[in-house]
Amino acid sequence: MAFPSVADDVRVEPTDDSPIRFAHQLAGGPTPEDALSFCAYLLPRREAVWWSCQCVRALVPTLSEQEIQDLNAAETWVREPDDTNRRAALELGTRGNRNFATTWITLAVGWSGGTIPVGNNVVSAAPHLAARAVRIAVLTTLARVAAKDRARQIQACLTGAMRLLGG
Repeated sequence: MAFPSVADDVRVEPTDDSPIRFAHQLAGGPTPEDALSFCAYLLPRREAVWWSCQCVRALVPTLSEQEIQDLNAAETWVREPDDTNRRAALELGTRGNRNFATTWITLAVGWSGGTIPVGNNVVSAAPHLAARAVRIAVLTTLARVAAKDRARQIQACLTGAMRLLGG
């Protein structure tokens, strides 16, 4: 209910189960990617950014200089979540390559709160934007994984999210 937009990203009917139990059910379902999407919304923004950084670092053996710079900016914000670090990450994300998962991570940081520029205006960041960006980052990262390793890597990402959720 807190994020009505999750219905666009997780196309499974909600249940009366606890969120962590629901995430586990999604993980065991036909599209475990739904569990990853749900976790992006379920985790608090800062933890979600951290989780996405860890997924990228674990799954992508060789990162470009830009990807490393993006991850460093996001991780700086995770350690020191002030507005200066948020804006620095947002700047990287705004001019970054949207084909890179790390660009989406920096956008998640930038959209985690505060204000964001929209055209000639400045508006408050919508609550769902950070979760959506984390979701895109994690799924984009998994797209780089060999098909034979995909199920195992999805499980590794889910394990990380569940650890952060305490479940």
